[in-house]
Amino acid sequence: MRTKNRRTKKAAWKKKKSWKELPPAARIGIIVIGAAQLAFLAAAQRDLSRRPAEQIRGSKMFWRLATLVNFIGPGCYFAFGRKQLPAVTQR
Repeated sequence: MRTKNRRTKKAAWKKKKSWKELPPAARIGIIVIGAAQLAFLAAAQRDLSRRPAEQIRGSKMFWRLATLVNFIGPGCYFAFGRKQLPAVTQR
């Protein structure tokens, strides 16, 4: 009974695939998602650099560290970290 239980546990753990073992579609997907993550991070960091501290909720250092969290950090910065500027009306 014990040997059967051990076999099922080992069968449940699959060996991780190396980069070379992944299908081409999976490789392309990983590259695209990675590029999107880096672009999102760069956009948030650039906005932090250019925006005055008065227009940011919280400290710049907090938001710089928070943007390092994959997708969630930059998304939260753009959604919650920036103060809304007053609307400009044209006459």
